[in-house]
Amino acid sequence: MVAGYVITSFILLKYPNLIHKRKVLAFRPKHISHRGGAAENLENTMTAFKHAAKIGTQMLELDCHLTADGQVVVSHDVKLSRTCGEDIAVAETKYEHLPLLKYTLELDFNNYHQVSGEDRQIPLLRDVFAAFPLMPINVDVKVNDDKLIQEVNALIQEFKREHITAWGNHSSAVVEKLYKTNPNIPLIFSLRRVVELLILFYTGLLPFVPIKESLLEVIMPTIVLDKRNFKREFSRSQILLFKLMDM
Repeated sequence: MVAGYVITSFILLKYPNLIHKRKVLAFRPKHISHRGGAAENLENTMTAFKHAAKIGTQMLELDCHLTADGQVVVSHDVKLSRTCGEDIAVAETKYEHLPLLKYTLELDFNNYHQVSGEDRQIPLLRDVFAAFPLMPINVDVKVNDDKLIQEVNALIQEFKREHITAWGNHSSAVVEKLYKTNPNIPLIFSLRRVVELLILFYTGLLPFVPIKESLLEVIMPTIVLDKRNFKREFSRSQILLFKLMDM
């Protein structure tokens, strides 16, 4: 019985399409720009995204929040003390009252490195979609907010980019909401699902389990931990490694 399970697991791991339908994605990026290339320009700005596109990135990664007046903005932090120098929350501020980014930012994931820039405007997600209609974009929905999820989905549908937009969050609760809201948008594994994926793989159960996610997002430890390699690695605007799942 055990031998039969092992053999079946091995065969299905090698040929998963015997029982699982292959996912067909419109993009398979090898070069992804985290926040538009956060070590080269002020993060999550139109200048950063345009620079990334100019040097040949194949996917933009960005973060979004909802303002007090219902605008989806491209910004990473819940509060703007790091990026704008003002201790206010995006969700409690109208878009027209959002402050400009600081001229020089420290990266939150490697604060020895500073970046300066002239483009200090926090952009709307709508404007990014309009400027890059054919560019695959990974949208990190930063908080568990039903209204934010609905608004992001509405924008993705409005710009007809369900096939070239991925969305996700580190929280499984948020990811579940994203999937229920629109299962046609490629989904990124949450942290808990990454752990579950590893357990399924090493126990031989992975071939028997359907997977709704399409993309695996992993932080590259060498970039965060090795300061000597940090700037060299970032010269190509890369911090995220995506492995596209075929199951």
